[in-house]
Amino acid sequence: MSRIRVFLVDDQQMVRAGFRMLLDSQPDLEVVGEAGDGQEALDRLSDVDCDVVLMDVRMPRLDGVAATRALVARPGAPQVLVLTTFDLDEYAFAAIKAGASGFLLKDAAPPDLLAAVRAVHAGDAVVAPSTTRRLLAHVAASLPDAGAPAPRPAGDDGRLASLTEREREVLLLVARGRSNTEIAADLVVAEATVKTHVSRLLHKTGSRDRVHLVVLAHETGLVA
Repeated sequence: MSRIRVFLVDDQQMVRAGFRMLLDSQPDLEVVGEAGDGQEALDRLSDVDCDVVLMDVRMPRLDGVAATRALVARPGAPQVLVLTTFDLDEYAFAAIKAGASGFLLKDAAPPDLLAAVRAVHAGDAVVAPSTTRRLLAHVAASLPDAGAPAPRPAGDDGRLASLTEREREVLLLVARGRSNTEIAADLVVAEATVKTHVSRLLHKTGSRDRVHLVVLAHETGLVA
């Protein structure tokens, strides 16, 4: 069984040591390197292959947002899982907009952190629906993308133009933090059908994962 290669980025050495101890205790996970800030991470990741980066947000020299943006622009970039101390960290939301694949609190229980690493590696979202709702409700409106045009109404946004009515309906429910199981119950359809709709949404909108579908729905005005 191939192991998931993880790279740690945090300016606190003790935090990195704790994460390393936990991750290396798992037969399917392996820490392949670490860095104390974003710039050091970019430098080291030029020579180190990894699958998932655990990225702190607030760091000296180069923060996690800028590091994430630069990293995901590289060919074959690893998945980035953003770590933060606070549930409503605006930097974490900005990092997700920059291309990170998930958002997790540093004080998450060890099983949750391990599950998040595995989920991100598999291409799934790792932000719990309740956390998604709280995060977006508090900071989405205050974080316009610098240099980007103001969002147009949902029906007039080119990124949503190709969606069917049912796909828009599913996107709205995803943006409201509903899980696939909950969406299936809401729409009275099979969960497999919901998964198909989500896959089509990812493809049509060019979104990396479920987290970015949520961001897209807010940016385009589909969710007020």
